[in-house]
Amino acid sequence: MRFLHTADLHLGRQFNGLSLEADHAAILDQIAAAALAHEVDALVIAGDVFDRAAPPASAVRQFNAFLSRIRAETGAAVVMIAGNHDSGDRIEAMSVMTDTARALIRGTVAAEEPPLILGDAAGPVAFSALPFAWEYAAREAFGDETLTSPEDVLRAQIGAARAALPDGARWVVVAHGTVAGASVSEAERPLARIGGVETVGAELFDGAHYVALGHLHRPQSAGRPEIRYAGAPLAFGFDEAGEEKSMSLVEIDGAGEVRIAPIPFRPIRGVRVVEGRHEDLLRLPPSEDFLRAVLTDEAPVIDAMRRLRAVFPNACDLCYAREARAPELKALGPVARGLDDPMAVIGGFLDQVRGERADAEELAAIAATLDGLRGGEEGA
Repeated sequence: MRFLHTADLHLGRQFNGLSLEADHAAILDQIAAAALAHEVDALVIAGDVFDRAAPPASAVRQFNAFLSRIRAETGAAVVMIAGNHDSGDRIEAMSVMTDTARALIRGTVAAEEPPLILGDAAGPVAFSALPFAWEYAAREAFGDETLTSPEDVLRAQIGAARAALPDGARWVVVAHGTVAGASVSEAERPLARIGGVETVGAELFDGAHYVALGHLHRPQSAGRPEIRYAGAPLAFGFDEAGEEKSMSLVEIDGAGEVRIAPIPFRPIRGVRVVEGRHEDLLRLPPSEDFLRAVLTDEAPVIDAMRRLRAVFPNACDLCYAREARAPELKALGPVARGLDDPMAVIGGFLDQVRGERADAEELAAIAATLDGLRGGEEGA
């Protein structure tokens, strides 16, 4: 059995206000081409098809055309779930009037989880598609008020899916969440309330031969090689600059052993961070990539972004190296010296916002002001 695993398309998303429609079109073409070239039995999309619950009409049309192409040009079944960015009802509606022998599309949580059964020479392979669900929806679906965390929800879904498995079937689980030990990036929304724990343990998936995950944007395994995030096909933040994106080609043999081969995506525009003097950056080869420029110039450069966009039309962020020190390093000064020392706190603040320490005259003025405030408090 051979299938493609991808996730987190985020159709309709922009990059710093710039449209990604053409970028997504290229990615969807590459997925369709891979499905055809590798003659896959199924295409798995593990959630976050769209970037928001009410995506632009152009994104919906783009995805519908893609699904039509998969149906017409390949023999692949489609297994797809809603992610936390999607409207579950919108994704669920895509299952209406589909061929149930070639599609399992799940948008909303339910107490029963019948799988899609595909077969090869070794027997049946069961695909369980578990859509992302918030706790309140899962409590209603399962009639269980004790479901209070993402792990509780997924445990209930896994239990329902396991109960519906045919005897002897190899098992593929499709889910959307954060498995403990995986690496996150800036673009992902949290899946738990403030203060809550959103991670789930890999042991929840015991018995599955492959777990096709969505939500985290970096391709990676979590806990075990067969528990895998395909990652997003495009970089959505500068913290992902230079990372290679891929979809996963998965093969399961008759004994349930899994082989995973990443198929790299080739985006039409990359995400890059360049650093140097403004005049030197202007001499770099022109590029359509999304760009963050970190200037090492000591003095502010007049019209820096406008001039940079003459070479890099998709430059969308500019900062100066002197201002770009890691926030955690900036915070060390006042925290380490203690919040009970006002002089240290004010000095650390000036250091952070200006990039230089207060001089002797400024320190004397600060001390005089603090002495005046203390005197006022004592006299009150």
